[in-house]
Amino acid sequence: MPSRDQACLACDGRGLLMDDEEWHYTCKICNGDGFMPQGTNVVNRQPADVDETNRILD
Repeated sequence: MPSRDQACLACDGRGLLMDDEEWHYTCKICNGDGFMPQGTNVVNRQPADVDETNRILD
């Protein structure tokens, strides 16, 4: 796990996000790396492609 000052705030440095049904998804903020300096702006502001139940499609 990356250090706290370099960890992605969205996924807490794990590279995965989990929904309420415990499905795991690659973090779209850090692209699954788990690293993102906290002073960095998020470049990808495009909405994620999702299905009818709001699960992210890759």
